[in-house]
Amino acid sequence: MHAVRIHGRGGQGVVTAAELLALAAFTDGKHAQAFPSFGSERMGAPVMAFCRIDDQAIRTRESVTHPDVVIVQDPTLLHHVDVFGGLSADGYILISSTFTVKELGIEEFLATLPDDHLCIVPASDIGQKHLKRPIANTSLLGGFAAMTGLIRIASVESAIRHKFPGALGEANAAAAREAYDHVTAFLSEQGRVSHHARAN
Repeated sequence: MHAVRIHGRGGQGVVTAAELLALAAFTDGKHAQAFPSFGSERMGAPVMAFCRIDDQAIRTRESVTHPDVVIVQDPTLLHHVDVFGGLSADGYILISSTFTVKELGIEEFLATLPDDHLCIVPASDIGQKHLKRPIANTSLLGGFAAMTGLIRIASVESAIRHKFPGALGEANAAAAREAYDHVTAFLSEQGRVSHHARAN
């Protein structure tokens, strides 16, 4: 089973991101579940959502305390919330930011992770380009597909179009595809792109 924890702030589509991730996994023939954390839902407050993906039926319904993947939609949370808490030793981290690891001040923690398990994506900028708003959630799902190989980018695009029919869906799908290409290019430059990513 692969457990994903998504961090962001109220109003940034954190719960929607988890739902779309689960829908993409369903499209790929996998079992999945998505649900939010319980707590403050006010605009701007830190929020979390969770997603589990497996090839078999998922029985547990508990919050994800030991994630395999952490997605951070808002980098201002990095030093205010324990976003990396419980992350597995070989886990993945995907962060929306235009800053480097050093500029974000997270070098010390990330030193223990495999080099190819961290990607920083200008997801808000990509969202601004395609959606005219700095929305990062759908862009990060494209990055997730490229980095982990757990779902296909085509399934991410399908899930987005199902959730947002028409022009809005096409714009969000384009944002996801651009982030996917961004992460794929980043990994390819370092000789680390997976066969799965190349096949999509």
